[in-house]
Amino acid sequence: QVQLVESGGGLVQAGDSLRLSCTASGRDFGNAMGWFRQAPGKEREIVAAISGGGRAVNYSDSVKGRFTISRDNAKKMVYLQMNSLKPEDTAVYYCAASRFGFVGTWDTAGSYDYWGQGSQVTVSS
Repeated sequence: QVQLVESGGGLVQAGDSLRLSCTASGRDFGNAMGWFRQAPGKEREIVAAISGGGRAVNYSDSVKGRFTISRDNAKKMVYLQMNSLKPEDTAVYYCAASRFGFVGTWDTAGSYDYWGQGSQVTVSS
């Protein structure tokens, strides 16, 4: 069982930066991780994913070049650095963990077994 807690959300202006953190519980931390987001009235969508060892990273086209996912397994932390934020980035951001160290379908919510409670990110224009 893995418990996830997100932090770092808030209200920022367009063009600003924000870093989300996800703290994981559990004995070991080699899970593949993902960041998803859900805007009001829209489906949950992938933002970024990282393998258990951190060597494989993937991004959605909408955030590629602006967001960076990283992890510190010793601290059981996963981060999402968000730069050049846009109003369309406004959403609740969720941290997710797979039972496995690598997932092939990294962009699918069903590939992840554990979810955090979400952190609100609001970008004003």
